[in-house]
Amino acid sequence: MGTPDFAVPSLERVIAAGYPVVGVVTGPDKPRGRGQQVSGTPVKEAAAKHAIPVFQPESLQDATFVTSLRALNPDLLVVVAFRILPPSVFTIPRCGSFNLHASLLPRYRGAAPINWAIINGETETGVSTFFLEDRVDTGKIIFQKSTPITPDDDAGTLHDKLARIGADAVLETVRAIEAGTASPVSQDARLASKAPKIFRDDCHINWSLDAEHVRNFIRGLSPLPAAWTTHSSTLLKIFKTIHYDHHTGIPGALAVEGDALIVSCGTGRLRILELQQEGRKRMSAGEFLRGFRVGAGVRLA
Repeated sequence: MGTPDFAVPSLERVIAAGYPVVGVVTGPDKPRGRGQQVSGTPVKEAAAKHAIPVFQPESLQDATFVTSLRALNPDLLVVVAFRILPPSVFTIPRCGSFNLHASLLPRYRGAAPINWAIINGETETGVSTFFLEDRVDTGKIIFQKSTPITPDDDAGTLHDKLARIGADAVLETVRAIEAGTASPVSQDARLASKAPKIFRDDCHINWSLDAEHVRNFIRGLSPLPAAWTTHSSTLLKIFKTIHYDHHTGIPGALAVEGDALIVSCGTGRLRILELQQEGRKRMSAGEFLRGFRVGAGVRLA
């Protein structure tokens, strides 16, 4: 069970290991991409390559869907980046159901663990597999794998890294459950932290924070959903920055120094490397400056 690109390596790894995948459950077809053409999910496309039956229920409580799932008589449900499952679904397999989560649980329970780990300046994260229970992301942990978060990582690069590591963890978990050697451990709720879903308004940059916090915020939202700011009434998405100096100026003040596009934070300044003006493509700061004059007193808000 899965929907986005993140789930595809796990599906492919289980298939390549020779396990019979009797069905794939994914989200409904919907408009995607810039052209908004109706298409299937990445997981559906991967399943089609292997001629695996695909189920796309609008509701996981739908009686017809639940009956169809029971008819498959699965030994195990593997869940990667999917919806919250009701007990009527995750209790079907005789060996249980487990989920792959992109954090070292109980840290960063929720929908956006990759983003929040970077936003909060973490230097390490990882993946966890755990048996599903009624409360989201609270089940007993089966395996965990950790990886560093480098200073140059953003949400996109870390997503791809964790998808690969996660596929290893999924296969390791399937094999352990098959062999009867899985030894799940309860999570310590005292160490839990949240990683809630991120909405558009959450992505508005606060330039009054220090440069380190602003840079982490930007890379934690890059490339999607993307941190944004405004100049006059124009929206600018910021994708990549680096530290420039420790100069303290007016937060949001924009300046050009040589070929560098510089923005002041509460403490320190950042050099903007990649951005996107509303209605235009993503571009380098150099490309942006060829069509945008930065005068004295220009500020981002």
